[in-house]
Amino acid sequence: MTTQMVTSADGTPVEYLSTGHGPHVIVVPGALATAADLTAFAELLAARHTVHVVQRRGRGGSGPQGDRYGIARECEDIEAVRARTGARLIFGHSFGGLVALRAACGNPEFDAVVVYEPGVSVGGSIPVGWIDRARREASEGENFEAFLTFVRGTNPEQSGRVPRWLLRIILRCVIPRAELRRNLALMPQAIREHVEVGRFDSRPDDYREISAVTLITRGKGPDTGRQAVALARLAGTIPHAEIATFPALDHFAPEKKPGELADAVLRFFATHARPGVQIGG
Repeated sequence: MTTQMVTSADGTPVEYLSTGHGPHVIVVPGALATAADLTAFAELLAARHTVHVVQRRGRGGSGPQGDRYGIARECEDIEAVRARTGARLIFGHSFGGLVALRAACGNPEFDAVVVYEPGVSVGGSIPVGWIDRARREASEGENFEAFLTFVRGTNPEQSGRVPRWLLRIILRCVIPRAELRRNLALMPQAIREHVEVGRFDSRPDDYREISAVTLITRGKGPDTGRQAVALARLAGTIPHAEIATFPALDHFAPEKKPGELADAVLRFFATHARPGVQIGG
């Protein structure tokens, strides 16, 4: 993959990694992820596409989130990459899915959008009550404690029921050391990003402004789960949307088990990619 740079509207440098040939696709990683986490997924899409994986603010060679951080800045970053590359297709995972959907709102330049378990909260479907405590812990340099608060707070039905002392042991055992270090380093950014998740919770009707055909995908879990219900409502709000479920995949499929999902994305884009001259690189 080659490293590219572009300047966003507020002057912030934005790094993105490019690979492949064909209609251009922008890929947007999630909260506790960097562009490197989606390179395997990108290489699968690169069989038919030129793929650009955005290094979101606060990561790698991109600039910091900045004092005026918010979804609007993230959308400006996506627009800078889109304008440089001519991409008309976009994929987003988790928080990156929220960014992709917001970038497509009212934007006719995108022909097709695919998101996997996007961080779209509807009616409190993604809890944010943990943010104040996690922000305080991170400000005190206790990023592991902030991570614990995040893990318990965003999944109250499961990890939220595990005592903090036990969850400390579990997380240190099950998460590879390098991955855990990366997660802890990204906690301050993730906290600010989840503030945005909560801020847009009451605005599901905004997604009526997406003119692109949209595929909303999710992994395993009951159809009656709070986020599954929220995604079903989202699919019913976007004018040209459908939803697909992958019962064998978990939330981190784009990063750790991308094959089945990549195949579905390729099929969807094959139907909706606009033919013509591709620009950018």
